[in-house]
Amino acid sequence: MPSLAEFFATWSFNGTALVVLLLAAAGYLVLVARLRRRGHRWPIRLTLTFLALGLGSYAFVNFGFFGTYRYDLRWAFTTRIALLLFAVPLLIGLARPLDLMKAAFTPIQRARLNRIMRSWPLRLISNAIFAPLFALALFMIFVTPLAGPFRASVIAQNAITEFAPLLGLLMLLPINARNHHRTEIFVVAEFMIAFAELMLDAIPGVVLSINNTILDHAPAVMGNLPDWFPTALDDQHFAGNLLWMIAEAADIPILVMLFIRWSKTDKKAAKVVDELSDEEFDALTKAHLHRTHR
Repeated sequence: MPSLAEFFATWSFNGTALVVLLLAAAGYLVLVARLRRRGHRWPIRLTLTFLALGLGSYAFVNFGFFGTYRYDLRWAFTTRIALLLFAVPLLIGLARPLDLMKAAFTPIQRARLNRIMRSWPLRLISNAIFAPLFALALFMIFVTPLAGPFRASVIAQNAITEFAPLLGLLMLLPINARNHHRTEIFVVAEFMIAFAELMLDAIPGVVLSINNTILDHAPAVMGNLPDWFPTALDDQHFAGNLLWMIAEAADIPILVMLFIRWSKTDKKAAKVVDELSDEEFDALTKAHLHRTHR
C-alpha cells in the first residue's frame, strides 16, 4: 500500500469533475447573491462549509489518489464510489443547500420545489429505508464479474463522477426536511428496518475481505507499476475492508436522523394527549378499548 506521503501527493486532472465543481460552486454563490440583493444575509460559515468541506471533499476524491487510480485499483474504485455516494453529500448537506434554495427562490419557484419534494419518486429515494437498501444492492455488484468491466468503463466512471453525489444528496437531504405527517408506528418501523440494514450492508465488504478468489475476473494491471502496488488478491481484500467500514459508517447518520424524527414524533403525540381534557381522554380510552375487544 502507498505511504501517506505518496497517497496525499498523488493528483490527476478530471475534466468531468471540474465541470461539476464549477457548476455547483456557481449555483450556490448565485443563490447567496440573490438572497443578498433582497436584503437578507446567508451565513458566511455555511458558504465556506459548502466550498471547503462539500466541494473540497468532492475535489479530493476525484482529483486525488482515489480518482487517479480508479481504473487500476479495486480499493480506490470502490472507496471512491462509497465516498461520493455518502461522505461528500453529507458534508455538502452541512451547508444547508436546500434551505438556501427555499430562501432564495421566488414564491413560484419555491412552490415548484415543494411539489418536487412531495413527488413519489423523491419520497421513495429520500425514504430512510431506501439509502441502506440501495447501498447494499450497489455494493453487491462489487462481488460479481460485472465489477471488472464497470471499473474499466470510461462512461461508467464519468457517470459515477456526475451522478453519485447527486443521488446521495437526494437520499440524505430531504430526510430532515420533511414536514408531512408520519405516524409513530411508521417511524419506529422505519428505524428498526434501517437498524437491521446496518448489519446487512456489511455483506459485500465481508465477501470481498474473506474470499480468496478474484471475484471480478479482471485482468492484471500491466505497465510500469509503483513498488507498493498490491497483488490482485490483496487489492480485493483491502477494498472489502474499506467498503465494510464505509458502508457501516454511512448508516449511522441515517439512524441518528431517524432517532431525532422518532423523538419529535413522540413529543408531538405526548403533547396532543396532554392537551386533552379528562372527558376527551376518557372518551378516547373507551373508543380504543371498544375497538380492541370488538
